[in-house]
Amino acid sequence: MNHESLWAPWRMAYLRDLERKAAEASGPTAPEGSFLLDYWNTPELDEQNHVIERNERGMILLNRYPYANGHLLVALGRAKPTLLDYTAAERAAFWRLVERAAELMRRALNPQGINYGINEGKAAGAGVPEHLHAHLVPRWGGDTNFMATVGAVRVIPDALDAMAERYRGEGRSGEGVDR
Repeated sequence: MNHESLWAPWRMAYLRDLERKAAEASGPTAPEGSFLLDYWNTPELDEQNHVIERNERGMILLNRYPYANGHLLVALGRAKPTLLDYTAAERAAFWRLVERAAELMRRALNPQGINYGINEGKAAGAGVPEHLHAHLVPRWGGDTNFMATVGAVRVIPDALDAMAERYRGEGRSGEGVDR
């Protein structure tokens, strides 16, 4: 057999982070906050955290552990666990950010489709249940193949830094929706 290697070095960081979080959660007190809140509170680290855009209400960023190349997250700066915990004005700002993320995704990647998702609560699959956020996953016909189906492995063909720069380039080059 002639096998080729598929390198995904960020996967090990993800696995180690899961182990660390499990160890912390089993300790005397569970950790408070979320990485989204940490990112919101440190705008000077936007580039290293792959934050694509932010405004006075929230931010658009790359998912560090994407389902597909170019997977974006949208979150408000104020952490609330459910959509209805936000005011009507905050929900409107959230949806404007979702629209802006979709616009950036279409211009930067030209996907054939986009999956939009919000997982509210741990039972619904929320990985950060204390800070509601939306996922935008670009899709193309045939983008799910034997690697995901049989091997339970997602192939992410571009580095996060390169993808972040691609999105930022689109943000600088065009007019956006009401930010």
